[in-house]
Amino acid sequence: MERLLQHRYHLKIDHCYNEFKAIIKEKRKFLDHAKGNYQKFKTVLETMPDFIPSFIDLESRAITIGDPSDLNADGLRLLTDKIGELCPWRKGPVNLFGILIDSEWQSWMKWERLIHHISNLQGRRILDIGSSNGYYMFKMSACNPLMVLGVEPQSTFYFQYLTLQKFLKQENVFCLPVPHDQLPKMDKYFDTVFCMGVLYHRKSPVQMLKDICDSMRSGGELVLENLIINSKKNFCLFPKDRYAKMRNVFFIPDLLVMESWLLRAGFTNIRCVDITKTSFEEQRKTRWIQTETLKDFLDPNDFDKTVEGYPAPVRAIFIATAS
Repeated sequence: MERLLQHRYHLKIDHCYNEFKAIIKEKRKFLDHAKGNYQKFKTVLETMPDFIPSFIDLESRAITIGDPSDLNADGLRLLTDKIGELCPWRKGPVNLFGILIDSEWQSWMKWERLIHHISNLQGRRILDIGSSNGYYMFKMSACNPLMVLGVEPQSTFYFQYLTLQKFLKQENVFCLPVPHDQLPKMDKYFDTVFCMGVLYHRKSPVQMLKDICDSMRSGGELVLENLIINSKKNFCLFPKDRYAKMRNVFFIPDLLVMESWLLRAGFTNIRCVDITKTSFEEQRKTRWIQTETLKDFLDPNDFDKTVEGYPAPVRAIFIATAS
């Protein structure tokens, strides 16, 4: 976390340096005295050996770090045990010294759906909201942006990111273990913002979009991926209790509602560039997760419906321009 402060002049964050410093100080104090999962994951990270990869590859579908020949048999067993303690691995895949972390999500599928529709990331200041273990941030890093800042409040995913960054050492990638609304006010700062799989968890989606727009320079690009109802009837689903067994899904808009939200928040030039029904190929159970996955969320007699009777998950990618 502190590395972000060391780049204050290069990243031009002087205007909010003190706010970042206070947030990082508070989080560092919390982590130093953490209990439960934070303490468990902190111990895993601290006892992770400092293996040096002979190469890295951020452009292949699986982020690849090193080769099996970089480790001896004891090192390979130790590393396998350590990364196993950080389950569940949701995003990936990652090939770590020959250990294939076959994550729940085949995240390369989403990346390949969007990468050809977005502006060149070279030299840009990027925010990734809900950055998970950093899979997408490391993909962005390969495009040579000025910086990628992720925010990820979930302890499991944050420590997965720290583990990968321990070996990757990407100087232009940073992550804070905070939710988006705890970031300092950064008016007109970011060139590109990624918000993928987050908005439907917010009780006030338009306000979140407005906050994002305010943080972007005029002409900046939002990459928004969200659950949608695949229609143009100006309709929004508000699940009564759970959606696909998730408690915290509040609004699932159709295409017209999403466009209206983006317009109200201050975005223009709104394009829906992809609509994809989530498949068993993209999201499935592997040895790297112990929890339920897509197949468990759907009606076993009708895969077009969730177990609650709602339409099965369909996700859309929107590109919009900040005004």
